[in-house]
Amino acid sequence: MIKETIIVEGKDDVAAVKRAIEAETIVTHGYGIGAQTYKRIEKAYKNQGIIIFTDPDYAGENIRKKISEKFPGCKHAYLSQDEARCGKNIGIENASSESIINALRKARAVEIEKRTEFSMEDLNRWLLTGNENASKNREKLGRVLGIGYGNAKTFLSRLNNFNINRAEFEQAAEAVIKIEISER
Repeated sequence: MIKETIIVEGKDDVAAVKRAIEAETIVTHGYGIGAQTYKRIEKAYKNQGIIIFTDPDYAGENIRKKISEKFPGCKHAYLSQDEARCGKNIGIENASSESIINALRKARAVEIEKRTEFSMEDLNRWLLTGNENASKNREKLGRVLGIGYGNAKTFLSRLNNFNINRAEFEQAAEAVIKIEISER
């Protein structure tokens, strides 16, 4: 059982989450979140906390952003597009129970105070930007750290704002990005 209420986009997402774990859910019904839904989210946010668990696509990221602006400090759970894909369809409803459980275990809250522990220099050094494998490297590392995929700017922001420490980052990067230390 998860303490927080999980915010998802649709009823099929609810079914997938409930197959994986026992949890309370709230459905946004897409981007046009109604006043009643916001009231339910607010109540859950105040009482037990919320985890935003939207699809790993453009619409899901917009919904995530919209909700997290209204409810700072909420947690975020991410699936990779590969984990959420079924043919051309990308959504939480397509993910395995194991992927859903792993994503929820790695849910993180955004730090309210801005951090700058990581810089673009770190991304360059770890081949997360500026080379042909950067996108794949960010995808793999984002999955391990539980912060999802993002372009270089988004990924850097998540590293700094999801309370990732340097040791955790470097350990995960060493495991995921197959390069020799001398190449960095």
